[in-house]
Amino acid sequence: MSRWICLLLLACASAHAAPNNAPSDDLDRLVLERTMLSHLQEARHNVQDKTGELVATAMGFLGVPYRRGGNDVETGFDCSGFIRTIYGKAAGLVLPRRADQQAAATEKIEKKDLQPGDLVFFNTMRRTFSHVGMYVGDGKFIHSPRSGAEVRVEDMGASYWQRRFNGARRVSTAQANADASN
Repeated sequence: MSRWICLLLLACASAHAAPNNAPSDDLDRLVLERTMLSHLQEARHNVQDKTGELVATAMGFLGVPYRRGGNDVETGFDCSGFIRTIYGKAAGLVLPRRADQQAAATEKIEKKDLQPGDLVFFNTMRRTFSHVGMYVGDGKFIHSPRSGAEVRVEDMGASYWQRRFNGARRVSTAQANADASN
């Protein structure tokens, strides 16, 4: 998501610096700067709208039971089926089926850079990326935890989750759809 903003800034800066396209006076420069600002604000609102949909969709599944291999609200979810369903419904993106595949198909980010809608991965079965949830903000994530449990929100600061944290990832539209189709 942030790639689009960077690309937009780079394109605008290139257009601004190009000799044939350089503004001829201060008025042209002001119009160009306002146009860039407008595009950036629009991009930021689109990202925020999508993030809100992701979190709202996830919260709508609170209480749905865990089911190994499950990927729908009627029968239940496992962790990766839950994440795949959220992104499919809210963002129209097709993520891979397993948690480790979802990690491989998404962009690595630092824990300090987590934003709502990002994926968080844990080692819960003695292997990397064996569990996935979605960060919802304020140090919390939503997930479908295990057999006998239901979709719920938990604190990443709890010692169980802190010890098992494997990393954070951000979903990119192009990556998700391309990797899921392979």
